[in-house]
Amino acid sequence: MKIKLAILERDEGYLGRIISVFSTKYADKFEIYSFTEQKAAMAALDSSKIDVFLVSDAFELDPSALPSRCGFAYFVDSADVDMVNNQKAICKFQKAELIYKQILSIYSEKAGSMFGLKSEDGESARVILFDSVSGGAGASSMAAACALHFAARQKRALYLNLEKFGSSDVFFSAEGQFDISDVIYALKSRKANLSLKLESCVKRDPRGVFFYSQSKLALDMLELSPDEMIRLILELKNSGNYDYVIVDADFGMDKNFLPVYRQVPSILWVGDGSDPSNAKICRAYMALLTLERNADMPLFNRIALLYNKFSNKTGKVIDEVGIRNIGGAPRYEHAGTDQILAQLAMMDLFDKID
Repeated sequence: MKIKLAILERDEGYLGRIISVFSTKYADKFEIYSFTEQKAAMAALDSSKIDVFLVSDAFELDPSALPSRCGFAYFVDSADVDMVNNQKAICKFQKAELIYKQILSIYSEKAGSMFGLKSEDGESARVILFDSVSGGAGASSMAAACALHFAARQKRALYLNLEKFGSSDVFFSAEGQFDISDVIYALKSRKANLSLKLESCVKRDPRGVFFYSQSKLALDMLELSPDEMIRLILELKNSGNYDYVIVDADFGMDKNFLPVYRQVPSILWVGDGSDPSNAKICRAYMALLTLERNADMPLFNRIALLYNKFSNKTGKVIDEVGIRNIGGAPRYEHAGTDQILAQLAMMDLFDKID
């Protein structure tokens, strides 16, 4: 289903350019109506059942006269203007992709049903979860590198950081005004069309990885419940927009977090091969065996071990318990984050994940 978008703009040159861009890049997303006269635009709102109405701030318009179902924003010249007359404002002089995402966000706040603009193939994404039992082993770096690995192979990879105090922005960057806090609000309100909100908030790093920027406040992540995590993962998995969803999460084995684990077919525990790390992994694995002894599909069959910062001098591969080992990476001394990710992403060990 296409969003019916109406644009009221006096500058015919600009109007023609944006219609051309949207018609080329987002022909499957929008049904576009353009106007230079306010009277004609207002008449079309009802007759054409417009979903989102963008109006140049050169026009004097009463937003309360618009149909309740119709999302609205002013089109303004400056990127520094967020609101006009207590209404949302969108800068007209920015990348078309950023305008598109802001339109999606406006529409998602008005859309009542839970449908979305999904890819035609409708394929489910492969979900892979990274965490670290011992901490400090670089699980987040491995997760980010995994996303880069698949993106470099022309796969649509999303890096989803669900750590309480984690940040996707450490690894990835892109323009855009939305972040994971907006996603959390949509999950909690349950009023927004979640699939559209997720699409409007996601960003794409120049290297090809999709991601959500860190929350406005670290405390926002503490508000995300296990049920909401599951809903988020399933929505992303089934959206048809991604080939891989790489989840970076804090380690947990309580009754609240185990249901999140059960939504993931591949779980990577990251360790560094040191004695303390190996001891914690072994204890966690034995605890999981006890918890899952009577489960129909036990989680321990989904877990594989990945080593990071491994040293042949001080590290040791775990062989006391039945955890499958898919490989590892050495410590990269005196290297920056981007350099480390680039080295890790080139390794073929991510292709061994079942």
